[in-house]
Amino acid sequence: MGLRSKTPNNAQNSQQDYLDTHNAARAEVGVANIIWNATVAAYAKNYANQRKADCNLVNSGGPYGENLAKGSGTFSGTAAVNLWVAQKAYYDYATNTCAGGHVCGHYTQVVWSNSNQLGCARVQCTNNSWWFVICSYYSSGNINGQSPY
Repeated sequence: MGLRSKTPNNAQNSQQDYLDTHNAARAEVGVANIIWNATVAAYAKNYANQRKADCNLVNSGGPYGENLAKGSGTFSGTAAVNLWVAQKAYYDYATNTCAGGHVCGHYTQVVWSNSNQLGCARVQCTNNSWWFVICSYYSSGNINGQSPY
């Protein structure tokens, strides 16, 4: 799943920044913290490098859950996670559905309780000045018929 934004954000792009932003959203709904996994991060970095030439938001089809985003300017990893978390406004936990005409699967992946390991990467695209961000999750979330937490 992917999103794009033209809103610049000067936040950091460190491992801790990705973790802090994810864990703040998870804490809001009582989900345990997610931790960094170097293997998952290496997978994310490898896939991000494959997308450098075109910056297209195409899922990798790999073994992990995945969120994608792109943005221009100083678009950061934290800005990407905040885009995904903003979808919370459209998610109804009681019915485990998203409001009509909206997307909320990025948000549910961020807070998916069984996804307890994370790896993210950010690369600048070579065909323009945009940034491509991927976060990969172990284990995958968004399993049909299941609630995220």
